[in-house]
Amino acid sequence: MRLRIATEAAGALSYLHSAAAVPIYHRDIKSTNIILDEKYRSKVADFGTSRSISVDQTHLTTRVLGTWGYLDPEYFQSSQFTDKSDVYSFGVVLIELLTGQKPISSTKSEEARSLATEFILAMKEDCLNDILDSGVAKEGRKEELMRVANLAKRCLNSNGRTRPTMKEVATELEDIKKWHGASDRRHHKEEEGEEVECAIEIEQMGTWDTASTSTKGFVDNTLSSTSTKGFVGRIKEM
Repeated sequence: MRLRIATEAAGALSYLHSAAAVPIYHRDIKSTNIILDEKYRSKVADFGTSRSISVDQTHLTTRVLGTWGYLDPEYFQSSQFTDKSDVYSFGVVLIELLTGQKPISSTKSEEARSLATEFILAMKEDCLNDILDSGVAKEGRKEELMRVANLAKRCLNSNGRTRPTMKEVATELEDIKKWHGASDRRHHKEEEGEEVECAIEIEQMGTWDTASTSTKGFVDNTLSSTSTKGFVGRIKEM
């Protein structure tokens, strides 16, 4: 669900940047401006600070606007807002989805107060698991998590020119989503194969005790999916 929300939001921003008749910079990308409908489909909202630009423009020179914690440091220093400033803000949203934490914390040390700074440090020291949301760490596949984390890291690069475009971000997330779906299908096929083998063994053994243990495992796995409910609650609170 988190991956789908990120992919849909990135697609919307990519459209604004590169597919709309007149390019539009949102200028206030944050989790509270990505709303969910009744089917948990994400929609980008609040265009109060957005600005349209001419095709030949590369940036806007304006007074600094935005939300602290999502604000592109390069924009903050130069007052020049580019499409890569939106990319930086979206990178913060990605690490919110990975960690379940707020972009700014008043209870942490100065070094870890900014989620973006804490994330970059965790990636540098190879201890990403220390800040991942417990549900993400438990249910996510390592390869998938690292692809999203590395994408977020690229979005948060201090040099805006080296950040990906929103179109590249959307494409990468779509690829991860497809990879996730294909991996799920393989996993389900493997499980179905295991269940057939287990049924044959049970029939040959003629015992019900073995069957009851496999049923318990299925029930436990089903109950573990309720952690999704907790995520939905957190997203609604953003």
